[in-house]
Amino acid sequence: MAEVAFVGLGVMGFPMAGHLKNAGHEVSVYNRTQEKADEWVQKYSGTKENTPREAALNKEFVFACVGNDNDLRKVCTGEDGIFAGMEKGSIFVDHTTVSAKVTSELHEILDHRGIGFIDAPVSGGQAGAENGILSIMCGGNQDAFDQAKKIMACYARICKLMGATGSGQLAKMVNQICIAGILQGLSEGMNFADRAGLDGRKVIEVISKGAAGSWQMENRYSTMIDGEFNFGFAVDWMRKDLGICLQTGDEIGASLPLTALVDQYYKDVQKLGGSRWDTSSLIQRLRKLDGKI
Repeated sequence: MAEVAFVGLGVMGFPMAGHLKNAGHEVSVYNRTQEKADEWVQKYSGTKENTPREAALNKEFVFACVGNDNDLRKVCTGEDGIFAGMEKGSIFVDHTTVSAKVTSELHEILDHRGIGFIDAPVSGGQAGAENGILSIMCGGNQDAFDQAKKIMACYARICKLMGATGSGQLAKMVNQICIAGILQGLSEGMNFADRAGLDGRKVIEVISKGAAGSWQMENRYSTMIDGEFNFGFAVDWMRKDLGICLQTGDEIGASLPLTALVDQYYKDVQKLGGSRWDTSSLIQRLRKLDGKI
């Protein structure tokens, strides 16, 4: 069992930190909103700290899962940041989906201090976090990964080292690029079925068992049919991720025409008031275009 800290108790971090505690690790948490930290302590009987630095003090592993590049920099650096509390030989694991730039920047800071760094973005959504079946794509040193993997196992279905520092974030970009295309295709197909007078549930029952099947189809078709989107991975966060993908694509010379198009479709969803809707809400844009809403 290890002494660990978890910084960031959002829809993903809250259950992930809970799995660490349930596995028997000693867990200290920090969250910007103290009420959320209080809720976590009440549920899991861990301890909360007032700053990221205090949470990280004397810990073997420190995990972070926050919002974006700026959020990550804020909790990591400065006199009250995570890095101020970490000691040589400890390991920092970042589960936030961020740019390769901030990953490189933070890794350089820790490398000079002899602290391990693993970029480890996750996929599987809120349900994956709650059920402990996330896919984790990692970048970093093999030895640091081997140590951290044993801890991450309590909320991972698969946890794999993709390469050097930053490789985990690059793999997550591939994940988001694929999801964007799948959800647009699924939205068009289901909207087409509705306009054609077909029973969408019967259609999905059949085609989900064939070549068209996907995780998104299995897990989102019902709420898409019902027009329910107040859950899951928010459109705002997807646009943040796709922005990272498009910027990186420009930097490495990779064409992403469909990703750029779907990013603009998500912008349309935001204009419909769907900033916090699940990413499957792309279908609402089509319904709007077709005069169905």
